[in-house]
Amino acid sequence: MSGYSVVVADNLCNSSVEPLRRIEKLTGQPVTFYNIDLRDEPALENVFAQENFDGVIHFAGLKAVGDSVTNPLGYYDNNLLSTIVLCRVMARHNVKQLVFSSSATVYGIQASPKYVETMAMAPVNPYGHTKAMIEQILADLCMSDPTWRITALRYFNPIGAHPSGLIGEDPNGIPNNLFPFVMQVAVGKRPELIVFGNDYDTVDGTGVRDYIHVVDLALGHIAALEHDPEPGSYATYNLGSGSGSSVFEVVDAFKTASGRDIPYKVAPRRSGDLAIYYADPSKANRLLNWKTAKTLADACADGWKWQSQNPNGYAS
Repeated sequence: MSGYSVVVADNLCNSSVEPLRRIEKLTGQPVTFYNIDLRDEPALENVFAQENFDGVIHFAGLKAVGDSVTNPLGYYDNNLLSTIVLCRVMARHNVKQLVFSSSATVYGIQASPKYVETMAMAPVNPYGHTKAMIEQILADLCMSDPTWRITALRYFNPIGAHPSGLIGEDPNGIPNNLFPFVMQVAVGKRPELIVFGNDYDTVDGTGVRDYIHVVDLALGHIAALEHDPEPGSYATYNLGSGSGSSVFEVVDAFKTASGRDIPYKVAPRRSGDLAIYYADPSKANRLLNWKTAKTLADACADGWKWQSQNPNGYAS
């Protein structure tokens, strides 16, 4: 625990209040919650009028790549407008430290698989475009008003769960990402994993990604809050481990952690998927004094503890 008092605002479009109850159980501290949509400016204004904030961490956004392709207007409306409204309200209340939840999808396809913050943003799907556009909005905001201090954290592939097993990933419908799909196969909720392509030029033919334990990711946000950059600064940081694991390596690690078989079948590659990419986290290591501490095995053990104790997610 880092000693912060937390206020949460969420419209619950893709979540529930149950994680907040479990957070209160873990911390022994109440969590103030407002069930609002950040695009509702009067409602958000009311939150800021009632609370006293030192800073804001902005996680609110839709995040499924495939869904963004079929519903681009929904993604642009939700992700961009929520950010604009949030920044307007923050400015009126003179709260000008913001940590933004960005994504490695802003890089798109690069010549090198090792992604560094100096690379030009080149997203290839609407979700990635919303993150890149928001980053530009925030950079322009800092340029226009040097009292702002804004940090954008570019996540790679968060996995795992809280070590207690009380808090974990509970996606609606069919999971969009590898790790929750593997967990649901292991617990018997789904019959088999679909592996999209096994003919890439990688260690075993499957795609390689940089997986980061969600606890390490959370600590990255605390490091960003406590970095206290100079007024008027806008900075981007990769949050990743600096190395990659293949789909089959993740599957094997989860089989070891769970003691369960993970049946799978191979399907054709998905359009736009890359063979390999991973973070260069050296900037965050150096300037935020942050680096990952947990391994793929740790993430699999914690993920299995969550899924086995909560086979139907928070509905359990």
